Order: sequence, then C-alpha cells, then structure tokens
Amino acid sequence: MAEQKRDYYEVLGVSKGATDDELKKAYRKLAKQYHPDLNPNDKSAEAKFKEANEAYAVLTDSDKRRQYDQFGHQGMDGQGFSGAGFSGADIDLGDLFGSIFGGAFGGGGRRRTGPEQGANLKYGLSLEFMEAAFGVDKTISISKEDNCDVCSGSGAAHGTSPETCPTCKGAGRIQQQTQTLFGMTMVSRDCPSCGGKGTIIRTPCTACNGRGRRIKKKDLTIHIPAGVNTGDMMPIKGEGEPGLRGGPYGDLYIQFKVNTHPVFERRDNNTFCDVPITYAQATLGADIELPAIDGNVMTHIKEGTQPFDTYTIRGRGIPFKNRPNTRGDHTCRFVLEVPLHLTDVQKEQLRQFDTTLSERNYQKRASFFKKVKDIFGK
Repeated sequence: MAEQKRDYYEVLGVSKGATDDELKKAYRKLAKQYHPDLNPNDKSAEAKFKEANEAYAVLTDSDKRRQYDQFGHQGMDGQGFSGAGFSGADIDLGDLFGSIFGGAFGGGGRRRTGPEQGANLKYGLSLEFMEAAFGVDKTISISKEDNCDVCSGSGAAHGTSPETCPTCKGAGRIQQQTQTLFGMTMVSRDCPSCGGKGTIIRTPCTACNGRGRRIKKKDLTIHIPAGVNTGDMMPIKGEGEPGLRGGPYGDLYIQFKVNTHPVFERRDNNTFCDVPITYAQATLGADIELPAIDGNVMTHIKEGTQPFDTYTIRGRGIPFKNRPNTRGDHTCRFVLEVPLHLTDVQKEQLRQFDTTLSERNYQKRASFFKKVKDIFGK
C-alpha cells in the first residue's frame, strides 16, 4: 500500500492563505535544514527535502495550487506532480548561502545544468451548459513549440551533432577570480563561447535555424468530466512545451468557460428555472411537469400557490466533480402569467367572479392597505 502524502501546506508549515513570500521563507528554512549537500548519506533528510521541494513547486505555481486546492492530492495523481519532476523548485547551496552572506559566494548561485521541465501552457475552452453538466469528449487544436522533427531537437543539421564547448568543457559556466572585500573569490558566470548551453552548433539545422524547436499544431481529444464550471482548470500531463536538456514536457491546462442556457441557470452545483403557471393552476392547484436538466418531473403544486413560490427537487442539479454520483438540487420558481386577449364574455365572467371575493380571499392585499391606513390615516 502506497504511503499517504502529507498535506502540502502542512509540509511547509504554512496556512492555506500563505503568500508567495511566506512560502519561499518556509521553503528556504526547510531546504537549509534538509538539503542533501548538508546531510550526506542521510536518507531521512533527503526524503524530507524532496517532500518540501514537491510542496513548494505546487504551491508556488498558481495553476497547480488552484488544482490542488480544488482536488487535493487526488488532483495531482497521474498529472505529473511528483517530487522528481520539480526541478523548478531546486535551490542550490550557492543560493542559500548567498542569501545569508550577501552574495559573497558567487552572487546568485549556480546555473542549473541538469534536465528542466518544459513550460506549462493554458488553453481556454467554451462549453455548452449541458456539456459542462454531464461531461463530454472534445477535440481541440493547439499550436505550441515542440522539438524539431528534422533534427530531433538537437538544433544541428542532419549528419552533424552539437559539439561540447571547448571553453567550458560542457559545463555552461566558467570560473573567474575576483578581488572582493574578503580577498580573492571565485565567481561563476555564463560561458561567453556557448552562452551557457555547454554545446556549440557548427552547422545549424535549416528547418529550425539551430533552435531545436518549431511551432507545431496538434489535435488532442480530451474527456471533460461532469460538473466542471467556469474558471475550473484541468491539467493534461505532458502536453506543454518540451523541457530543457532532456527534461520532461510541461503540462497543458484547460480552463473552462460555460455558456448560458436559455431555460436553466446554474449556481455552483444547483440549478434553477422559472415556470409560468396559469391563474387557475395557482388558485386551485394542479398536476404539472417541471423541467429539470435531465428531463421533466411530474409534481403537484398546492392550492393557493403564490407568484414566486418555489419547488425544489433534490438531487436533480449538477453532478459534483469529485463525487459524480452526488448532484446538487434543482429549484423551480413559479411565475403567474396573467391572461391576455380576453373576449368580452370572458371579461364579464371575470368581473362577476371578482365581486364574489372578499378580503379573506386577498389576505396580502388587505394587510398591505391596512398598513398604509395605519401610516397615513383615512
């Protein structure tokens, strides 16, 4: 059985409303305490460092943090949110010690030379009301930077390959001695020959001009679960841009916008609609069909139903994303429709009927005018 992960906020020791500065401060404290370079051969410290690394990477990425706050670790599982992929959260000792001693150890830390995960992408997708309510499969087209298929991402022309930079021997950085207040200090900077890449391309690929990347169009078929709403974001693992130096692809985030419906309104997982009823139905009561998002429901409205009275049908609203078998409620509001285009006979019948009514039949009207009389007198 897999070990249950701790809450990311608990790992860093911060509240759920923590700011980026608070997250960074908490992470630096843990990184200094558990960094593998400071705790050689200590598996426990290494595990805690990776745990903090993972938590920091999620909570400082606005998209991933929103996904985590909505779905917890369940939303991260299978979506590329593992500790090993969070190169973006790595802090080396040069950076940590530089923050303590004011940059006397190289002014900003070492340049990362290992694999880095690629950039995440965002795609806005409009859904019809019912598609968002019950889920749908959609095919979308995205344009993004991807590895050049002519040179396989190397940037070098066919039959050639990038060469190791002779100046930095592939490190991408060179060391220089600099006189400081503390004496002679070794300072690291980008290699001027390769621009920090560690390699030099003598014959660039003509398809991508030596960049190793080209803009490509890609069609994706995705399954959208029931219950998504405007503003929700769904991650698609590995459909972002390619990583650097052999790093993994970033992720694609689908952000939804749900279109309005001509009959139904949605508030979170509850749905609403107005239902016109006749004067006779409101007065005498009636068996009528009420519309819900998945079909009509036969019900009885009581005698003496008033305008804007409501009737709620439990469990006939929008499914919950993380509980697909549980749904919100559906509420109908009754709107009294006054008849138009009456004939002379109908009008006379209505006048005769009205003469048979009293204040007992119109309690709201009687109460209203009594209050007016009490205020203004006769």
